[in-house]
Amino acid sequence: GSSPGTIAADARLREHAGFDGIWTAETNHDPFLPLMLAAEHTDRVQLGTAIAVAFARSPMSMAYVAHDLQVHSRGRFILGLGSQVRAHVHHRFSMPWSHPARRMREYIQALRAIWTAWNAGERLHFRGEFYSHTLMTPFFCPEPSPWGPPRVYLAAVGEQMTQVAGEVGDGLLPHPFTSVQYLRERTLPALEKGLTASGRTRTNIDISLNVLVVSGRTEEQMTAAAHAVREQIAFYASTPTYRAVLDLHGWGDLGEELSRRARIGLSDAGQRMGELIDDTMLRTFAVVAEPDQVGGEILR
Repeated sequence: GSSPGTIAADARLREHAGFDGIWTAETNHDPFLPLMLAAEHTDRVQLGTAIAVAFARSPMSMAYVAHDLQVHSRGRFILGLGSQVRAHVHHRFSMPWSHPARRMREYIQALRAIWTAWNAGERLHFRGEFYSHTLMTPFFCPEPSPWGPPRVYLAAVGEQMTQVAGEVGDGLLPHPFTSVQYLRERTLPALEKGLTASGRTRTNIDISLNVLVVSGRTEEQMTAAAHAVREQIAFYASTPTYRAVLDLHGWGDLGEELSRRARIGLSDAGQRMGELIDDTMLRTFAVVAEPDQVGGEILR
C-alpha cells in the first residue's frame, strides 16, 4: 500500500526488519513504479506484484516492464499476475475480456516466448488464439537479462484459473478470500491437476498466500482490526466471481444479499455490509490472534 514517495524508506525498513519479500498491488497506484525504487534501495528482499492486472496490458508491454525490473533488481523480481474481473477490465481499463483462464494461459506463454527471444536470441514467432507476437527487430530488443526471466506467479480463485497456474506458472497466489476448507477441497486439487497436465509436481511451484489477519495488543485494537477485516470480507463476498468460496460453506444466500447491498451505492453501504459478517465467518476467512500468536496460526 506504499506510495512511490515513501516506498524507498519503507523498503529499507522492511529489509532491515528481516522480511524476505515486498509485494505491491494494483489498486490505487501503479504496481511497478514503486518496485523500481524498492530495488534501488534494497539488496536482499524479493520484490513482486500481488497483483498486476494482466489483461490491462498486452503481453509485450508487460514483458518490457517485467524484464527491466528483473534486471534492475538483479534477479529479485516476481511478476505476480491476476485477471481482475470482467467489469473492471471492460469498464475501468477498456480492454477486451473473454475466456479468462484460456486467455491467461496464452498470456503467460506469450510472455515466455518474448523473454526467450530477448535472452536467447531466438526468433519471435508466437501465434495464439488471443495474442500474436511476430515482430522483434534488434532496435527494440533489450539486452539479455543476466538473471534470466522473472518468475511468474498467478493469482486464482476458481478451479480453472488455479489449474492454469499449475500448468504454466512458477507460483500460485491464492486469493485472500479463501478458507482452509476451500484450499484443501478446491484450490490444491485444481493445482495438482494443472501440474500433472504439464508433467510437474508441487516441488516445481511456489504457493504464496496473502492471509487476512485480525490482531492487536489491546481490546480496542482487536475490535478495530476485526471491523476492518469484516469490511474486507464483505467486499470480497459481494463479488459474484468469488461466490464459489461462499457456496462451499453454505453461505451463498449471504453472498446474494451482500451483492444487492453493494449495488445500492458506496456511501455507507460498506459499513452495513460488514455488519453481516459474524464471528464464525470472520474466523473462517481470517486469522484472529494476538500478535505473538499470529505466525503460528498462519502456519497452522
